[in-house]
Amino acid sequence: MAYTTIQDWVDSRVVLRTDEYLDVKYRVVRQGDLVYQEICEADGSPIHTLKIPEGVRLDRSSLEVLLRYVLLDVVAA
Repeated sequence: MAYTTIQDWVDSRVVLRTDEYLDVKYRVVRQGDLVYQEICEADGSPIHTLKIPEGVRLDRSSLEVLLRYVLLDVVAA
């Protein structure tokens, strides 16, 4: 099944801890009934793909919050 882009790539600088940040990019795609946030490093290297739970607003502020939590869990751990 093909992906449908909901939001194209967005560049973001995410603060991980005091004086630590990571430059990343993310996009939101749909595959069938499921929605995913794909997160990559600034150079395009994949970091993580997150299945977005139903009911989550797909606005930029909500996506940035999810992005930070994923990066704190996946990258900074």
